[in-house]
Amino acid sequence: MELQAVNVCKAYNGTPVLQNVTFTAGRGVTCLMAASGGGKSTLLHIFLGLVRPDSGTVKTVPRWGAAFQETRLLEHLNAANNLQFVLGPDMSGAAALLARLGLDLSDERPVRAYSGGMKRRLSLARALLVPSDALALDEPFAGLDEESHARCLACVREAAEEKPVLLATHAPADTQGFPVIRL
Repeated sequence: MELQAVNVCKAYNGTPVLQNVTFTAGRGVTCLMAASGGGKSTLLHIFLGLVRPDSGTVKTVPRWGAAFQETRLLEHLNAANNLQFVLGPDMSGAAALLARLGLDLSDERPVRAYSGGMKRRLSLARALLVPSDALALDEPFAGLDEESHARCLACVREAAEEKPVLLATHAPADTQGFPVIRL
C-alpha cells in the first residue's frame, strides 16, 4: 500500500500553505516536518479527504486511523467507552495497548479528569486500534514526558511495520531516523 502526493498546492485567503508538494510513502513512518503553520495538518487533512487541494493530486487509502492535534475525545466518557465509540464491541487488544502506553482500560474516571499526556496517549491508542490501511498522526507526542514519548513511539513503530504512517511534527526528536518530508 502506498500514499502519494503529486504537486499538491493549497492556499488560505491567498496565502500559500503548500506549494508543489510531491512524495511517495510506503509502509513505515514518513515524517512531515515544518514549523508551526507550515502546512503539516493541512496536508494530513488532504490525505484524509477533509480538505481539497487547490491543485495537484493525492493517492490515498480507503480506511484511516487518525490522531489529530486536538485529542477529540469524548470528555464525559471513560477510556473504555471512548475506544468502544470507534471500535464497537470488538475491544480485542485494547487493554494490552493501553497498558503499553501506561493507561488502564478499567479506569472508570471520565476522560476530562485525565492529564493532558494521558489524553494524548488515549487519542493515539484510539488511532492505533481502529482498523485502518494507514495512519495520520498530527503531533502525536506533543507534551509527553520522555518515558511516555518512548512508549508511544514504540507503538507507532510497530504499527508502521504493516502500513504507511504519516507523522506530522516540528520536533526533530520525533523523526528518529524516519524519512522526512520538509514542507
